Amino acid sequence: MQIQFHGAVRTVTGSQHLLTINGKRLLLDCGLYQGSRKESYSRNQNLPFDAASIDKLILSHAHIDHSGNIPNLVKSGFKGDIICTYPTRDLCAIMLRDSAKIQSYDIQYLNKKRVQQNLPPIEPIYSIEDAVESLKQFVGIGYNRPFQILPGIQLTFYDAGHILGSAIIVLDIEDEETMQNIRLVFSGDLGRPDRPILNDPTPIDRADVLIIESTYGNREHANLDEASDKLERIINNTCKRGGKVIVPAFAVGRTQELVYRLHQLVEARDIPADLPIYVDSPLAVDATSIYRLHPEAYDEEVAHFLLENHTGDPFGFGMMQYTRSTAQSKELNHLYQPAVIISASGMAEAGRILHHLKNNIEDSRNTILIVGWQAPHTLGRRIVDREPEVKIFGETYKLNAEVATINGFSAHADRRELLDWASKLASPPKHTFIVHGEEDASLALAEGLQTQLGFGNVVVPELGQLFTI
Repeated sequence: MQIQFHGAVRTVTGSQHLLTINGKRLLLDCGLYQGSRKESYSRNQNLPFDAASIDKLILSHAHIDHSGNIPNLVKSGFKGDIICTYPTRDLCAIMLRDSAKIQSYDIQYLNKKRVQQNLPPIEPIYSIEDAVESLKQFVGIGYNRPFQILPGIQLTFYDAGHILGSAIIVLDIEDEETMQNIRLVFSGDLGRPDRPILNDPTPIDRADVLIIESTYGNREHANLDEASDKLERIINNTCKRGGKVIVPAFAVGRTQELVYRLHQLVEARDIPADLPIYVDSPLAVDATSIYRLHPEAYDEEVAHFLLENHTGDPFGFGMMQYTRSTAQSKELNHLYQPAVIISASGMAEAGRILHHLKNNIEDSRNTILIVGWQAPHTLGRRIVDREPEVKIFGETYKLNAEVATINGFSAHADRRELLDWASKLASPPKHTFIVHGEEDASLALAEGLQTQLGFGNVVVPELGQLFTI
């Protein structure tokens, strides 16, 4: 058996791990690499393997850094099944089309510049039609349902607790070459225990080969109660100044959790009950509808909240408004009273959030609230770093608004939670590979697994590195 790491190593984006087992080739995830525009376009357009040679794609969850290059894979000749949970398929139906739309806008902007430089135009990596075509190859499987995907290879999904439908991938393999049974476990992105809405990550009792994420392998989050308290303070302080709270948030996962937390604060009268709260993202509106379709994924906290709350909807309440049309979004530019505006993208790289930042970033009464990890070279990172001036749509703006961060809402397990999840294995794996983390975070988690849990043979792979098991 061989494993080759084609993405999300020593960085957090572009998850792609290629397995060769019994002469078959399985791809774990097919995510978009997200970074500087030029590098991202080149890496995403040029797949590092022959797409037609892949037999199956197993998808851990719908986030674009894990699923976003699937249409390109299919366009490039992949004919096999794309195997995932049912909610992941539902979310990909909206997210892949949205990704294609964003690419189209970005390419239009770039081609205007290329014309000025006498350069030939470039094409998007894939179109909306390519995204729709790829959906025909999706196959859904429920959690805890062993499924033989190829001779001698059985797949089981377990709940990863990260976003709706996120899965830990467990492959039980009869290796024809070594005549041994091997269990390979890929954590995907692990969520946090005791978060609202979703179930806790499922503990796994055995792994011979472990591929584990490390986004926060060197940090610990504030607990959720502290995060809610901080959210309350930020909103109330901004309201007192007469300002607005602008929140760049991922449309899937983070937005739904924020809305649920705001609902709780309104119910408890911890923030003004008449404070307008807007989710201004068509993708988030669609994603929230999909969350509503899967109550079987809710944890006991939300089930209890639904029993006690008369609205029957954890994602909707009196002053909560979802805006879909461009006209509705533009109306928010004329708000002159305190409000909360949640909009995608989470790293402030595209979408309607750019308009809200442009219109509010220079007003010191306002607060830009960052609630997730921001990749290097993104506008979100520049705001977190409090650069005095930032560019939006090519124009320079002064960063006068207050900048606040809350890490406690992260959908990723932190260092302690990652180590706790790994400690549930009955014995250390024979091989452990650390992925999906910046280099410092991955190396720190590797050190923790070795010194605290006694794991041997722990590796932080390089891009493209090949291992034989």
